[in-house]
Amino acid sequence: MKKKILSLKKVKIETQKRQINILKTVVEDLINKQSATIIDLLSGNKNVNEFSIAKNLKLTINQTRNILYKLSDFGIVSFIRKKDKRKGWYIYFWTLNTHQALSLLSENLNKKLENLKNQLKNRTEERHYICNTCSIEVNEETALLNNFTCPECEEVYQLTNNSDIIKDLQNKINRIEKEIEMVSLEKKIEEEKINKEKEKKRKKFETEKKEKRINAAKDRKAKKLAEEKKLSRKKKKKSPKKIKK
Repeated sequence: MKKKILSLKKVKIETQKRQINILKTVVEDLINKQSATIIDLLSGNKNVNEFSIAKNLKLTINQTRNILYKLSDFGIVSFIRKKDKRKGWYIYFWTLNTHQALSLLSENLNKKLENLKNQLKNRTEERHYICNTCSIEVNEETALLNNFTCPECEEVYQLTNNSDIIKDLQNKINRIEKEIEMVSLEKKIEEEKINKEKEKKRKKFETEKKEKRINAAKDRKAKKLAEEKKLSRKKKKKSPKKIKK
């Protein structure tokens, strides 16, 4: 039993590490590599103090806010703000929207995949020519217009060997397809978490609603009994006293 628990913990840790690395890729693409560290601070935490984030990133509060605002524009993070009663200003607390970040990454990867597939199709179906002197490559139509001679140095164009380029493109496509599959899996895991949280909130709401109905019914019953007792006392006061003969 202990081995099974340890194994589940290990899987959970590995999943979290994989997800963090994926989310860091999103931030790197959107902002820069330095900003990706913010994922370590927000992942698995809710409502993280912006001053704590700035301190850990070794940035000023304004620099930190600029990063967070950019991520907020993409819906990757959200915030709540609370007023500091002593100082009088607002402090922002930030939470990572993992599902939105994964959706954004999935969208970007699919765009890259489409672009690579178009390049592969172009290399597979068309011929290209290169000037070895100028290292300028052109398609067959351009080469034909220039009589297969480079207009810069007048060297004759050479037919490009597409085999290495095609191989490289195919490898990139395979890699991105694996990344998309991995991101889809992470999205599914995150969606399950969100649905569980929604169900938990729904049950809590239903329980509270039921308790309110029960308490309201009890209050009505107590009120009715109190009114009946009051009415009964009034009737007793009004009823005439019997005269003894």
